[in-house]
Amino acid sequence: MPVFKSNKPTFILAQLGSLVLATLLFTGSILLGRERLFLSLNTDLGVFADYFFSFFTNLAEGWMWIPYLLILFGWFKKDLVFILLNFLTSTLLTQLPKNYIWPNVNRPIASGIPVTKIHTVPGVEVHTYNSFPSGHTATAFIIFFLTAYFFPSKKVLWIGAAYAIACAYSRIYLGQHFPIDVAGGIITAILSFQLSIWIRKKINNVPF
Repeated sequence: MPVFKSNKPTFILAQLGSLVLATLLFTGSILLGRERLFLSLNTDLGVFADYFFSFFTNLAEGWMWIPYLLILFGWFKKDLVFILLNFLTSTLLTQLPKNYIWPNVNRPIASGIPVTKIHTVPGVEVHTYNSFPSGHTATAFIIFFLTAYFFPSKKVLWIGAAYAIACAYSRIYLGQHFPIDVAGGIITAILSFQLSIWIRKKINNVPF
């Protein structure tokens, strides 16, 4: 059944916390410079971290929507349109800027930073352009928001936050994105979720 009222406080907390994180990353990137902040976070944490973040980054791939949609559909059939709206809006708000507005924004490996200073993981392909915003980060946070929205509990909130933050950090750790790209991905997820709420309300006249 639709749960647009019962979990509002949980989602607001998730959204505000994510907004604070994005603001910190944006501010740090401006004050320190995107390269300097990136290098301070792109530190080699050892073999375990290499394997951990190489695995965890896959949990924010686009294909994650398939099992996630199937799981949510089992509980919230009436909210299928809302769930799909989140998928569609986050995809559009991520891919249009990356490919048509800022297609030449470089990633760390192509930014002029000496390659020897960038920590990368063997076997992980490092991309060069289409950097802003981070699509993996947007996917992770929109999944986090949806989970917090449909399953309003503190435990889900903390687990979801840990998942989203780990996925976002993996993009920096693997040398794929600058922190400002991650911040952009978080903001994209927030905008996507709010836009989906607004569209669903207009379509079905359902209050938040």
